[in-house]
Amino acid sequence: MAKSRSPRRQRRRIYQTPHHRRGKLLSAHLSPRYLEDRKVNYPRSLPLRKGDTVRVMRGSHEGEEGKVSDVDRNGIRVFVDGVTVSKADGTEVGKPIHPSNLMITKLDMTDPWRKRLIDRAGEES
Repeated sequence: MAKSRSPRRQRRRIYQTPHHRRGKLLSAHLSPRYLEDRKVNYPRSLPLRKGDTVRVMRGSHEGEEGKVSDVDRNGIRVFVDGVTVSKADGTEVGKPIHPSNLMITKLDMTDPWRKRLIDRAGEES
């Protein structure tokens, strides 16, 4: 009989994931605008990277849009320009957001890996 996957074990597995596999955990869904594009068959989600434009879908900053300024692979969080919180001393710092609460509205296509990925997805259909 298979062992049950309790939330504790699932969480532990995420936090113990090796660094080279954490990039996949930093994936967010693409905007429907990309999925409706018939010329290119885009995948449903892609790993986030610096330079992408995203919209916050959940939380106190819901609806805000900005560029990804930093990606924290260790904490599995993303920082977006314009999404900040104020500290007790009044300074503004970026608020870490989980990638599942974001939607990619504009891709940064300067990365050749991404271009190959989308070209490959277009060939399959």
